Amino acid sequence: MQKEGEVRIPSGCAISAMISKSGKLCNGEKIIASMYPMHDRSNGLGGGFAGYGIYPEYKEFYALHVFYDDDASRVECEKFLKENFEIVKAEIIPIRKIPEITDVPMIWRYFVAPFASTLSRLQLDEKEFVARCVMRINTLYKGAYVFSSGKNMGAFKAVGFPEDVGRFYRLEEYEGYSWTAHGRYPTNTPGWWGGAHPFALLDYSVVHNGEISSYDANRRYIKMFGYKCTLQTDTEVITYIADYLLRRQGLTLEETASVIAAPFWSTLDAHNSEENQQRAYLRKIFPSLLITGPFSIVLGFSGGLMALNDRLKLRSMVVGEKDDMCYIASEEAAIRVMEPEVETVYAPAGGEPVIVRLQEGSF
Repeated sequence: MQKEGEVRIPSGCAISAMISKSGKLCNGEKIIASMYPMHDRSNGLGGGFAGYGIYPEYKEFYALHVFYDDDASRVECEKFLKENFEIVKAEIIPIRKIPEITDVPMIWRYFVAPFASTLSRLQLDEKEFVARCVMRINTLYKGAYVFSSGKNMGAFKAVGFPEDVGRFYRLEEYEGYSWTAHGRYPTNTPGWWGGAHPFALLDYSVVHNGEISSYDANRRYIKMFGYKCTLQTDTEVITYIADYLLRRQGLTLEETASVIAAPFWSTLDAHNSEENQQRAYLRKIFPSLLITGPFSIVLGFSGGLMALNDRLKLRSMVVGEKDDMCYIASEEAAIRVMEPEVETVYAPAGGEPVIVRLQEGSF
C-alpha cells in the first residue's frame, strides 16, 4: 500500500500570499508558517518568497538581488552595473547556514539608480532601462543572474523546501505589508536556484501552481518585444506577460486577467454586455497571450496582489479575509495557520481575478 508522500502529487506546487490593506507591516514568520501544512505539495527542488515594503530606507532605489557562480562573474557584472547605475549600497544578502540548503551560490544585493545622463541619451524611462539591463545580464553574463529588481521589494529563493528557504534567508528579520510564497514540484524542468519561484521583473513577481501548455506560443510572442525566456521553466513567461500588458501596454489588472484567462467565446457570445464586448476585443488584440493549461497564480506588485485561476479552475486556490487582511493559498489549512480566526473563506471562480490593493495613502 502506498503511503502519503510516496506518490507524485498531481496538483503539486503550493502558493500562499498575505496583504494588509492598511499597509501594516508584518515580518516573514507567518508566510513561512503557511507553507508547513502544504509541505507535501513540494519536493524540495525549489522554494521562495517575495516581500513588499521591506526596504523603506532605500525605497527610491531599485533593489537588485543577484546570484553569482563565482567571483569572476561578480566582477564582470559589477563592472556593467557601475557603468550604468549609481550604486548606493552593495552587500552580500544575509543568510543562515542550515544543512537543508546546499550548493549555495554567492548572493548579493545592490541598491541602484540609473544615471540620468544615460536615460537621456537613450531616451528611455527608468523602468524600461532597468528591465533591459536585467535581460542583458541574465542572457549575456555567464554565471550571473538577477532574480529580483523592484523598488522597496525583494524576492528570495533557493533549491529546497520553502519553510527551509525562509529560515535560510532570515525572513523573520524583514517586515513588509505584503508577502507571497511558493513551494515547487517541478515536472518538466530542472530544480535549480534560478528556476525557483517567485519570478520577478521590476516590481512584478509571480508564484504559480500548474503547467502552461501554451508556453511556446506565449514565449514566441513575448520574445518579439525584447523579453528573453532563459530560465528553464514556464512560469517565467507569465511574469513577462504581466509586465508587457500592465507596464508597456497600460492595461488594468482586470483587463490583464481578461487577456491571460480570457473567457470562452461561447461565454462571450451568450451575454452581449459592454463588459463582454471589451473582453472579446482584448482577446482578439492579444490572442497569443492567452495562457492555457491548469494554473493558479498570485501576481505581486507595488501596492497590491492579484490572484487568478485558469478558466476551468483546474488548480485549487482559496481566499480568506479578516479585518484589513487578505490571505490567499492553495489550501485553506495554510490560511488558518496565518490567521486561525479568519472570518471569510471562499474559492474564486475560474478566470475571475481577486484583486487586493492598499487603501489610498495607507503606505
